[in-house]
Amino acid sequence: MASYHGPKAKVQRRFGEVLVPRAKYQKILEKRPYPPGEHGKEKQYRSGRRTEYGLQLNEKQKLAFIYNIREAQMRRYFMRARRLPGVTGENLLILLERRLDNLVYRAGFAATIWAARQLVKHGHILVDGQRVDLPSYQVKPGQTISVVEKMRKNPHVVEALEGTAFNLSYLQVDRDNLSAKLVNLPARDEIPTPIQEQLVVEFYTRLT
Repeated sequence: MASYHGPKAKVQRRFGEVLVPRAKYQKILEKRPYPPGEHGKEKQYRSGRRTEYGLQLNEKQKLAFIYNIREAQMRRYFMRARRLPGVTGENLLILLERRLDNLVYRAGFAATIWAARQLVKHGHILVDGQRVDLPSYQVKPGQTISVVEKMRKNPHVVEALEGTAFNLSYLQVDRDNLSAKLVNLPARDEIPTPIQEQLVVEFYTRLT
């Protein structure tokens, strides 16, 4: 599945909020608090005028951006979440949160989800000591992810570890050994994703 390589700040300006917690994006939105484009200043943000469908679509697009996945893959996650017992929206977020590239990012081994995906794709991440290069790999509770030895002093990894701190209860991070263990499946209120997942569920429900 292809990764998004476009301008991240532009996407977040379109949504009108910081979805990637980095200081530079916060500054960009503070400096230009309006949508991108020639008439951005004139349009401003019109979230209150969106239709019900528009709100649902907006949340779905935000969720896909945050986890760096494409539409076809998002739809498959939704179908899988709907088959699981429990609340579909929460199931969807848990499935996305368990992605290997996301946990590499949450652990602080990469500054962004895009950098985390690259680490995984290039074979720099181990799961229980075995190399895994599939970003969508579903990490199970009890499994440990780690950075390969040769990458532990990489300046990008070191910088990310110093600047990223999610401190999640379900992810036990060993910063000295650059490893992290998924202790348990997260509860919804533990997942730091600013999304109204029920709107995403409603979006796909109307299409099925």
